[in-house]
Amino acid sequence: MTDPAKVRRHAERIRELVASVVRSQIKDPRLGMITITDARITADLRDATVFYTVLGDTAAQSSTAAALESAKGMLRSTVGKALGLRHSPTLTFVLDDVQDQVKHIDDLLAAARNADAEVQRLAARAQYAGEAQPYRLDDEDSDVEDEETEDEVEPRGGDQR
Repeated sequence: MTDPAKVRRHAERIRELVASVVRSQIKDPRLGMITITDARITADLRDATVFYTVLGDTAAQSSTAAALESAKGMLRSTVGKALGLRHSPTLTFVLDDVQDQVKHIDDLLAAARNADAEVQRLAARAQYAGEAQPYRLDDEDSDVEDEETEDEVEPRGGDQR
């Protein structure tokens, strides 16, 4: 078993290495405005997944994916040499759709905000189904207790002289 802390360190190092190589050594014109967001590696240190985002439309995303696929061998050898592992991990590049998820969550929050505003608007005009105060108050309770004590019957059987 590999130490989870070691796996995390290697994943972080892979992220840093890939980002620096993409920035400085890859001169492919298809490579767009790319940001390496995360890297994950399996516990056996054989397979690494690199997540990236691209600023632009789907054409820029697909051309950047093609550029990364063509540079995969150079990136893998650079990562293998830098990590000093027996086997260089295979690299898989995955487009990180964080912007789409953020937009979806923002839309959900806006819908929830609108629903809350509608509930507040309906609650402002609402009236009670019964009385405004459905519970007995303490002064009513004391009146009821006074009536009960007046109705009490004299005890039986005591003095009959």
